[in-house]
This record gives sequence, C-alpha cells and structure tokens, in this order.
Amino acid sequence: MGSETTTLRLPIIDFSKVEFKPDNVEWDLVRVQVQEALQEFGCFEALFDKVPSELRKSIFDAVEELYNLPLETKQKNSSQKLFQGYLGQLPMMPLYEGMAINDANLLEKAESFTNLLWPEGNPGFCKTIQSFSEQLSELDRIIRRMVLESFGVEKYLDEHIESTNYALRVLKYNEPKTTETMLGLKTHTDKNCMTILCENQVHGLEIQTKDGKWMNVKPSPDSFTVLIGDCFYAWTNGWLHAPTHRVMMSGFKARYSVGFQSIPKGGYIIKAPEELVDEDHPILFKPFDYVEFIEFYDTEAGRKAKSALKTYCGV
Repeated sequence: MGSETTTLRLPIIDFSKVEFKPDNVEWDLVRVQVQEALQEFGCFEALFDKVPSELRKSIFDAVEELYNLPLETKQKNSSQKLFQGYLGQLPMMPLYEGMAINDANLLEKAESFTNLLWPEGNPGFCKTIQSFSEQLSELDRIIRRMVLESFGVEKYLDEHIESTNYALRVLKYNEPKTTETMLGLKTHTDKNCMTILCENQVHGLEIQTKDGKWMNVKPSPDSFTVLIGDCFYAWTNGWLHAPTHRVMMSGFKARYSVGFQSIPKGGYIIKAPEELVDEDHPILFKPFDYVEFIEFYDTEAGRKAKSALKTYCGV
C-alpha cells in the first residue's frame, strides 16, 4: 500500500539560544521563522537543547520497555475515551500500538501511570517520562507565545496556557517484515493544539503539502517535528495550517515515536479572536468545546467526514 512520495526537508528552527526578554533580536528572528513555517507547512523541525541526547535515548528505552510488557498488562491502561487507553491490534492498522500518558509533565501523574503498569514501581521509567515532558512543555509554551506575538494577539497567552492540558502519546509501529509498504497510521490531522514529535530514526512519517503531494519526512536525530493541530488552526481562523499526515512502514525494524501534545481543557471554548477576522479572512468555525468535538469525531459521521472539524463546526 502506498503512493508516490518525495522527501521533504522541513524548515529547521533552532531554539537553543532563544530567551524571552525585552528587545531580544534572536527571539524576534526565530519568531518570524516559526510563523512562516507554520503558515506554509503547518510543521517544522525544532532543535531544542533542553532535551539532551541522553534523555532522548532514555525516552525510547522507556517506550520499548513499556511495549515489551505483556498484552494484559498494557490493557490495564484502559479508557472509553478516544486517544486515551491502550489501543492495538486494530484490523485496519495491524502494525499500530498506542497509548497516552495524561499530564506526564506532573510528577504525581507520571507516578500514577507508572504504578498502574508496574505495581512494584519503576522509578527510572517515571523519572524519564516526567523529565522529558516537563522540558517539552517549555518548548510548547515558547512556540505558542511566538505564534500569538506574530499575530499581535499575545494578550490571550495566559488564557491559552491556563486552558491547556498535556499528554505524552507513546506509539509503536511493529516491523512489517516486508519490503512492501504498509499502513502504520491512517491519514489524519491532529485534533489537539500542537504536537511535538520525536522518533527513533525508523522513518515513516509522511506529510501532505497544500497542493496534495505526499512527502516523506526524515528529521535529523537531534530534532523534533512540530505539527499544528485542528484546535490551533481553528483558533487562528485558518492563518496557521494543520497538516494532513500519516505513517507508512516497510522493512524489519519497529518504529517508536513519542508525541507531546497540548490539549484544550474540557469547558474551554475555542473561538478565533476578533483580531484575526476581517473581510479577507471571514470566520471559518463556530465556537466549540474540544471534548465535545472529540466525541463527534468518534462517531460514524465524524470518522467518515473528510474534515471532522469543518463538518462539526464549520461556518
């Protein structure tokens, strides 16, 4: 299964020297790069030295340890909510396994998840997922501040941050054991605000450009791939692009990826600020609650829709 693809080199943006302080030229330069990349591609590669190479290695060791647990142990992480509990062995995506660790940046939440699957405790796993998530929450806040500043709507930043929960999505794509291309994860846009993704260098991520071409994404070993989701796309009234993407697999190695996601809290109403609406940019979406949107997405109508967001609340 597959289609013609070419390799895409996303913009690479270095956040290593970025600090938020008055008259910081470096901050301003990076902010322009972020805005341009997210408007054109909806994604970019980020270099962020707050996550050192040893922590990157540790997170993939931890994810591999997690997925080596017996199936009945992984299934203890169960939930009726979409994108929450353990999900695997799906007929349409037989290579895929996934689960979310909610608020993994908070020590007590990381401990709760760890103790569910390792009742005897696993402090190394717990420390790794919490530290990794805590560092990426800083990068998430930097990028979102830059986006709001770019559009002159930074007065909404506190509201943005206070209305956010975080989740660490840990994914495994089992090795296809064939040179034929197989579907790892179906075509979709992320439904949350933003995802910061890293992988174990077993490539497979493909992103669809605005003109409909599929492009392979092969990030460098030290970078993260930042992708905009439907909620941020709607909040910016379409000024940012939410890229359609998928995972296609071949070969004899398993792919592990970790996505740190910012997610609107239930009850927070996502509504484009009036500053981002004008005659040339009319309002695209009615105000909506993320939790209710996800409930719609989990229905037959939501799954069949070409764009669940437009079907649910498009103007």
